[in-house]
Amino acid sequence: MSLATIHSRARLGIDAPAVQVEVHLANGMPSLTLVGLPETAVRESKDRVRSALLNAQLEFPGSKRITISLAPADLPKDGGRFDLAIALGLLAASGQIPAQALADCECIGELALSGELRPIQGVLPVALACRDAGRKLILPAANAAEAALVSGIELIAADHLLPLCAHLRGDQRLPDLPPTAASAPARHADLADVQGQEQAKRALIIAASGGHNLLLFGPPGTGKTLLASRLPGILPPLEEQEALEVAAIQSVCDRTPLSAWPARPFRSPHHGASAAALVGGGSQPRPGEISQAHHGVLFLDELPEFDRKVLEMLREPLESGAIHIARAREQLRFPARFQLVAAMNPCPCGYQGDPSSRCRCTPEQVQRYRSKLSGPLLDRIDLHLAMRNEPFSLQGNNEPGRPNSATAAAQVAAARALQLNRQQGLNAHMGLESLRTHCTLSDADGQWLEQAVTRLGLSHRASHRVLKVARTLADLDAVAQISRSHLAEALQYRQLDRQPG
Repeated sequence: MSLATIHSRARLGIDAPAVQVEVHLANGMPSLTLVGLPETAVRESKDRVRSALLNAQLEFPGSKRITISLAPADLPKDGGRFDLAIALGLLAASGQIPAQALADCECIGELALSGELRPIQGVLPVALACRDAGRKLILPAANAAEAALVSGIELIAADHLLPLCAHLRGDQRLPDLPPTAASAPARHADLADVQGQEQAKRALIIAASGGHNLLLFGPPGTGKTLLASRLPGILPPLEEQEALEVAAIQSVCDRTPLSAWPARPFRSPHHGASAAALVGGGSQPRPGEISQAHHGVLFLDELPEFDRKVLEMLREPLESGAIHIARAREQLRFPARFQLVAAMNPCPCGYQGDPSSRCRCTPEQVQRYRSKLSGPLLDRIDLHLAMRNEPFSLQGNNEPGRPNSATAAAQVAAARALQLNRQQGLNAHMGLESLRTHCTLSDADGQWLEQAVTRLGLSHRASHRVLKVARTLADLDAVAQISRSHLAEALQYRQLDRQPG
């Protein structure tokens, strides 16, 4: 009787929970039993492993009674990622490789019938979990470049079982991995390309500086989408840990993270997107658009055209920065700390307030159109800005002094540095305790703000958002105290809290 235990990683998920693959060989009638809630692809792994071992001229212990247990038993196992761990467990239990060589390793990979190691999906979260646990990772060579994005982890990469077994036995060491080539920095459209709309550009810089959510509304052709696409270009580069979190989500979603490393994501789903597509879920839960926009920008164009129930699902992640998905057998948590930028028309026809006077919508129609957005959702959007059509010019924005992405990015970086030094986070993410500490007002300004909030009928959440925006305005001016001018400007960005005119 012999027993071998190999560590692997479970289902597709950001947290990549650990799984023990236990292989038990005993005398008795030859059989092979696989237990531990395996799904179809996992149950079929015993046939892949048998063929892979035989075709690689390794011994398959078919004369023994084999029991393979995937623990914990109550965690569903899916995919072919356990093939390598099962194969190495069988080889260790039968004495063909030393079990001690696998004591501090975790294994993940799919096997071809020839013994080749095939790449699998979701390697990056596995590599992050292994690094945090202080363990080595054995994986297919095709996944090595992706896993190498994680610093401080020891990788053992092979493209076939035979050289991997030779390495584990100490007969022939696998070649060292080449360094990961750095990708070219992402290029974004310049803010200077947008003609006019100086107030909207100011709002974009404020949103980027404090991490605030932004809603632009105005007639078609005023530049709402154009402005939103410039936001990633004025945001600061991702920190290493943030970049790894973004790449881990891309890895789980079957997109190569190396192609955009380490750019901030910009996601723009169509307004017909389902709830599962936007917030995540499905029969086998996967991250949705809000998680794929983690540490980046989620742009929702034609906001009222989204299904209202789908939009209401944004309320929790806008507050908490994560989405929790519950299923009968498991609960998943996907990160979703995104910056929301939305755009909409001011009325059903789109031309309310346009100088052409084309709009014939009644106040009731406008109210019905805007009521597709609930008050609680609007409360969570810090900046509401109306945009107007401006005179058209073919000359472009070549005049000196026009803001461009480089100057705007410098402003944003300076304001964010103040926030991180002061409260170790962005203003938009401040809790109530930080709000009381860092958004203090003079007695006169406090009374003035209370009167303004009462007159405008703002909720407590909306008034807190006003304070956070005012704090960002003060940071852009590099002053410690919030002034009345900051409060007045912040109140101007609550335009959808007022009745349509």
